[in-house]
Amino acid sequence: MAGTNSKQSIEKGLAGMKDALGQVNLEAVLANAEKELKLLKNTRLDIAFTGVSGAGKSSLVNAFRNISDYEEGAAKIGVKQTTMLAERYPHPKFPELTLWDLPGIGTPEFKPREYLEKVNFSRYDFFIIVASERFTVNDAMLASEIQKMKKRFYFVRTKVDQAMDAERRKPNFSETQTLEEIRKYCLSNLREEGAVDPRVFLISSWHLNMYDFPLLQKTLAGDLNDLKRPLLIMAMPAFSREHLEEKRAAMEAVIWKKAVVSCGVGAIPIPGLSLIFDIALLVSTMKEFCRNFGLDEESLCNLAKRVGKPVGVLKSAIKKTPMANQINPEFVKSLTTKSLLCGSAMVLEEVADFVPVLGSLVGGVNSFATTYYMLQGFLQDAVEDAESVLAKVAE
Repeated sequence: MAGTNSKQSIEKGLAGMKDALGQVNLEAVLANAEKELKLLKNTRLDIAFTGVSGAGKSSLVNAFRNISDYEEGAAKIGVKQTTMLAERYPHPKFPELTLWDLPGIGTPEFKPREYLEKVNFSRYDFFIIVASERFTVNDAMLASEIQKMKKRFYFVRTKVDQAMDAERRKPNFSETQTLEEIRKYCLSNLREEGAVDPRVFLISSWHLNMYDFPLLQKTLAGDLNDLKRPLLIMAMPAFSREHLEEKRAAMEAVIWKKAVVSCGVGAIPIPGLSLIFDIALLVSTMKEFCRNFGLDEESLCNLAKRVGKPVGVLKSAIKKTPMANQINPEFVKSLTTKSLLCGSAMVLEEVADFVPVLGSLVGGVNSFATTYYMLQGFLQDAVEDAESVLAKVAE
């Protein structure tokens, strides 16, 4: 993990530390980094899925959780709803993200305000209104009421793959034209029922890499605040290089904060404390990277089921990072030794320039530089392996 890119990475991280210290003292920088990491860890995101029964809400909930409809803990599909209770489904790897499968809204006596009050509308960050064929007056009324309550909502038309399969049998079939016709039909339904300037995302819960699902992901993330956006980006499955780069950017911000915390511990004059702390930090963060980029056993198995490929084929694309369950203190120690042999001169050179800023806290700066250097290198490896897995899926 040495070389020009790593040197630039260290320079970037230390420059950020210098800039921060130019405004406040070291203690304030450390306190702010710890506060931001705690906020990120404790941030919650609640997404509500609503629509008529049979529209594919439950399958969409499972897709957002990156699991199939038939796994243990999956939202039940094909079950007729008879109560007004919202079903809660935490993300299996990001429990701070909760998906809520709300009761159907297809009854003739539907009253949107009463419905939202009964399902505790204030709990949710935004609503996804789901239909599988056409949107109805109930969908439009619900959207209007949500808007009055200052919440965001998104129209999603599911089961697009089934519609495409039916149209594909016709002569002169055009996928682009068919998708546009479906979109126009949905928009026309909503406008007829009173929706103002509606936008519809066309998706298939079984083919998330197709149609509008990547655009839906990007739109949702873009509408969230700086604390909730990283959680959604990390939890959602990646189907493109662009989404992988979004995950990388989110993790780079975390790396800087963790390296700052490492700096603070390294400055404490207790023999061995910094080493113990840094190894634990590196183990947990590297495991987090593997999880975030789908490079763990469970994620790869789920992906293999979804794309219909043997899991061994997907694993064969992973060349640089170990599986998450193989990352332990011994692995990190061996990696630390190798990295320092390759990069110690670079680290010391950068630290030497940095020492005047912190005076005598050389140990803290060295911890910062080493942690930042190793995590940036591991992140680059994880991104490259995730790209290789995507390429294998596309074969």
